[in-house]
Amino acid sequence: MTRETKNVVTEAKDYVVAAIRGVGDVAAAVVDAMSNALVHVLKGTRGTGAELRLLVVDTITGVVQGVAEAGNEVGDAARSIMVGALRGTREVGEVSMETVRSSAAALVKATADVGGNVVAAAKGAVEGAIEMARDIGVSAEDAASAAATGAIKAAAEISATALDEVRNALTRTISGVKVVFREPFRSETEDRSARRTSA
Repeated sequence: MTRETKNVVTEAKDYVVAAIRGVGDVAAAVVDAMSNALVHVLKGTRGTGAELRLLVVDTITGVVQGVAEAGNEVGDAARSIMVGALRGTREVGEVSMETVRSSAAALVKATADVGGNVVAAAKGAVEGAIEMARDIGVSAEDAASAAATGAIKAAAEISATALDEVRNALTRTISGVKVVFREPFRSETEDRSARRTSA
């Protein structure tokens, strides 16, 4: 972890812990904390494209750690984190489909890192993307597809079990939207066994 990345993650974590503690409505507090932390980080940079997405990923990672540290289940807060991430990004600039994908992936990966419910995080990421679709200027279907693709990609990197569970959870209608994946994902374990079978 680079020094800058570590600072962004730590700041975001501290920010969300302070925002959540002593608050009745955790969901609203998480949306605001995520959005505000991201606006703060992004306004201080001249980065573009991949650099900006990396800052979004770092901020999501910090917020996930903060939610866990404050004693909340990250899976339950995933929708709020995703809404806050997309809202904060939109306030500073444009939200691309790649931002939606990488945000969902970061949310799932960071949830796994803190021992949270990865399936709930993946579903929450898709729900949050659908909720923000109109605000970021895309259809609910496109937002859901991008978030699901990112979530499944992250799950594939965690384990074959996580991949199966997340894929099963997202292969249905979520918030009234039929979720369609853009690409098939397999874990490295599945890829290796497939190569052995065909060899």
